[in-house]
Amino acid sequence: MTATPSPTAATSLSAARRIRELTATVGGGAVDVLVVGLGATGAGVALDAASRGLSVAAIDAHDLAFGTSRWSSKLIHGGLRYLAAGQFDVAHESAVERGVLMERTAPHLVRAQPFVLPLTPLVSRGGAALAWAGFRAGDALRIAARTARATLPAPRRLTPVETRRLAPALRAAGLRGGLLSWDGRLVDDARLVTALARTAAGRGARILTRVRALELDGSGARVRDELTGEEGVIRARAVVNAAGVWAGGLVEGVRIRPSRGTHLVLRGDLLGPLPAGLHIPVPGEGNRFVLVLPQEDGRVYVGLTDEPLEGTVVPDVPEVPETDIGFLLDVVGTALGVPVRRADVAGAFAGLRPLLDGGAGPGGGTADLSRRHAVLTSSEGVVTVVGGKLTTYRRMAQDAVDAAVAGGRVTAGPSRTTALPLVGAGPAPAGVPRRLIRRYGTEAAAVHALGAADPGLREPVVAGYPVTRAELWWGVRHEGALDEADLLDRRCRLGLVAGEREAAVGAAREALGGVG
Repeated sequence: MTATPSPTAATSLSAARRIRELTATVGGGAVDVLVVGLGATGAGVALDAASRGLSVAAIDAHDLAFGTSRWSSKLIHGGLRYLAAGQFDVAHESAVERGVLMERTAPHLVRAQPFVLPLTPLVSRGGAALAWAGFRAGDALRIAARTARATLPAPRRLTPVETRRLAPALRAAGLRGGLLSWDGRLVDDARLVTALARTAAGRGARILTRVRALELDGSGARVRDELTGEEGVIRARAVVNAAGVWAGGLVEGVRIRPSRGTHLVLRGDLLGPLPAGLHIPVPGEGNRFVLVLPQEDGRVYVGLTDEPLEGTVVPDVPEVPETDIGFLLDVVGTALGVPVRRADVAGAFAGLRPLLDGGAGPGGGTADLSRRHAVLTSSEGVVTVVGGKLTTYRRMAQDAVDAAVAGGRVTAGPSRTTALPLVGAGPAPAGVPRRLIRRYGTEAAAVHALGAADPGLREPVVAGYPVTRAELWWGVRHEGALDEADLLDRRCRLGLVAGEREAAVGAAREALGGVG
């Protein structure tokens, strides 16, 4: 298939662009800002700096969204949990950043998600009253953040009939009703990172995956191209370490206490229709819930745990222990009328939260550690941004670039990213499947058009899963995918179910080999 002109050339990432820009960067003139790490925060730093007119190189040892940013619950939180913990500044910041994403920068990727908290016999009337007060306080946060009511509806009480209409999988016996609340929800966290990186590229940032930082100092980094093994130096006037849970391995004095969050992947037909997600209280814990999250691809995620990582080595891909799986199944079993057994778990994934090591929570755990972020500047001038969460990536990025500017090595004006739309934001194109619009926004028409010359590209990659072959081709042409894992595990989420991933490998190889 011959290449066709693209309306997104400036923002397109590809193997050819990577080689060209890597050659110009390693051993070349100094860039204003070198960013290490291309998760949400690092990609956000690249965009923030580039949008201020600074020259930027951003590197990652693996791929876009390889680490924590692809393992989240896909939720853009309003900060209710932090409000309950007395972290009012964190709660307000979360609510503000949620509104920025939903109404300005990424409305095509983030939408309102309804949640039902079922009032089962395990939820006392006092506990229900406390939860209701929390939801009302969460709505007050929405008001304070100036997010429109049309964006996030008001919480309300539900009758037992209304509760089961929104969540038919709930056990009817003893159900007193439910509490309905709303929050932000990403169609896919890795797609947000891809949009950030491509928007930064459109502003001139060099997005370089498979480039590992071996050593950092205030004037740049010694790096290795992981595809060729060649080493070299990238010179920079300012350096930002946004490597998440791996940040402490690059700069001395940065102490991270990773927390593991595990999710289960269930097939949607197991629980039947789920118009809303579920908050299922963890027995014996007043402010902790297991989430049941229906996905637009037909799957359902169940999560999440909050356990400290054991050992001193941070793995590239965390393993899911059976204890986490058993815990999640036990909690959902307290509320669902449909039995969910170990054999029903089609897949599972775990992510590591890069929490600041400020001491353990009660009992030595990580569930109560603050989700505040911090920006630290080393004696050599390396700026490290750590902590925080996916929702507040933009503010974290802004603070990191502000710190780099304050260091005096680069000069730039204030951040512009609160009003900077990401790639794909804008009016939805007509005549295109809604699923594509929710993943690609304004570019959905171009993705869909790939099938005009070859109708086979509109066929699903795997029977029963909606991702098409055209999406794999698009991932190679415009989203910087370099191998099968990039396509199947991050540009789409086929890889979460082992059997479906195996069935899709051939299509991924075809896309990688056929794109010119």
